[in-house]
Amino acid sequence: MTAMTDPPAPTAMHRSSPLAQLPIEFIGSFPDPLVRLEPPLPEIAFLGRSNVGKSSLLNALVGRRNLARVSGSPGKTTLLNVFRMPSLYLIDLPGYGYARASHSDRAGFAKLIKGVLTRRTSLTGVVWLLDIRHSPSKEDVEYSHLLAERGIPLLVALTKADKLGRAARGERLRELAKALEVPEEQFEPTSSSTGLGIVELGESVLAATATEAR
Repeated sequence: MTAMTDPPAPTAMHRSSPLAQLPIEFIGSFPDPLVRLEPPLPEIAFLGRSNVGKSSLLNALVGRRNLARVSGSPGKTTLLNVFRMPSLYLIDLPGYGYARASHSDRAGFAKLIKGVLTRRTSLTGVVWLLDIRHSPSKEDVEYSHLLAERGIPLLVALTKADKLGRAARGERLRELAKALEVPEEQFEPTSSSTGLGIVELGESVLAATATEAR
């Protein structure tokens, strides 16, 4: 376990996520979807395909360049990586859909992810990352059904939104919302490289955990 690190000094170039103003520590990596975290705090899980840019978005969200591992090779997160902030936990789930992983590894990742999403009663909400440029995969649709059945609060972060213009972003958002049967207001276009949507995403995460804490 590492000591809780202080927040970095804010830059004058643009607003940062409110999560970037908070200290954070890495709690550990766990193979058990029902691992007990102490003290009990609201928990937000981050879900997405293995190449969706989850590590980059997490780093941008908390204002730390190397908090979550970034790699040119997808499939590096194979356990639950848990980070603690003063009032919440961030749970980085393994990426799904990594074609180069073995069948048994993919099955193990899916079992761990679905265990968290369906059986973890302490889970407060889910941030689901989707690449705005791509249509939903079969696995994306399966997870949309699973999330709907669980009924847990959901925010969809559309990654790599800087690759599209404003009009195209709006059109893709509407298409994805319709395909996945998720309300449009639950989508947030984001970019870890330009900062698009990062402030808003951080505000939504804090709002979700504040509601849970009351």
